Amino acid sequence: MNEKDRRQHPRIEALNLISYNCIDETNQTVTQGMGRTLNVSEGGILLETHVPIDPKYTVELAIGLVDDLINIKGRIVFSIAGEEERFEAGIEFTETDETELEVLKKYIKAFREQ
Repeated sequence: MNEKDRRQHPRIEALNLISYNCIDETNQTVTQGMGRTLNVSEGGILLETHVPIDPKYTVELAIGLVDDLINIKGRIVFSIAGEEERFEAGIEFTETDETELEVLKKYIKAFREQ
């Protein structure tokens, strides 16, 4: 079974700006930065950054989707070195508000229909 077969939600390639905060176990922000999505699904994103993100932290994401801004928490599933001195982190959403999930679903649906 390959990687795509195990995914619960299909991913779409999409470039969106993201602001993120890394939160420790005491709920304190330890680092923050900017990045961009490489792909998006209802269950998570692939985030590209200029610095590695430590998988021990929870991430709070602010994702700009067309005219909407959604805030979602997630956990780092993997973090690897990417191309051109960039890093990639696979993030699984862990806390999603129903309203923000609906915005995300609407965005994914509109992107697929293009």
